[in-house]
Amino acid sequence: MSVNIRIVLVEPSHPGNIGAVARAMKNMALEQLILVRPKLFPHAEATARASGADDILAAARVVASLDEALENCGFIGATTSRERDQNFRVLDVREAAVRLVSEARRAPAALLFGAERTGLTNEELDAAHVLIRIPANHAYLSLNLAMAVQLVAYELFRACSEAEGRSGEPAPAAVPLASPAEMQRLYSHLAEVMQAVDFRDRTQGGTHLMARIRRFLQRAELDHNEVNILRGFLTAIQSRRRHAGEPHRMDSSDSIDDDSGGME
Repeated sequence: MSVNIRIVLVEPSHPGNIGAVARAMKNMALEQLILVRPKLFPHAEATARASGADDILAAARVVASLDEALENCGFIGATTSRERDQNFRVLDVREAAVRLVSEARRAPAALLFGAERTGLTNEELDAAHVLIRIPANHAYLSLNLAMAVQLVAYELFRACSEAEGRSGEPAPAAVPLASPAEMQRLYSHLAEVMQAVDFRDRTQGGTHLMARIRRFLQRAELDHNEVNILRGFLTAIQSRRRHAGEPHRMDSSDSIDDDSGGME
């Protein structure tokens, strides 16, 4: 049983936890471990705690940024034990596992875990489509990193086994979800147009509008073509303003695919 799901650890500080995570992954037939700026890796303690899952450690990718870890991913889940604002969609771990396994059939999926002491920051959650909570005692919600990975990995294993046992399961949608890089280009394009038409956050703080927009677009789970349609619409607005006498320059990174649905 193989499933295209990346386990991404953001800034893990204890090499023993990395080894224990590798062991948990091998127990549950997960193979892709990505480490974002680990404090100590490789390390003898990681190898010792892996207890035979040396192949998972050997294949682990160490990257400098979360963007690199999520490159070409579709569906992204992020674990949290803290209360976040109401603009995030939150799934129980069992429900999330079913969704991750299904989405991994059409594009790589990812599951994010934060640093042991601080968890994931709000900025690190920007790319996530859902937050994942593991039910626990409300008086003591904190889980060790390796324990959290083990629990989620178990639910992924169950979901994979059940999916393999079902017949006539509907195929996933043909068009993959937009990648984090595509979504970031959409947000940058949107911010540019908002500035051009003077549409801005008029609340007292004046800092929350784009964050709210990011949240609801992440909940919408846009696919590749839908992002191109929206960017085509934004380009049409810019073109109309240029015709009205306002110059606009578009650099090469702002190019839009031909799959824009004719909205150019």
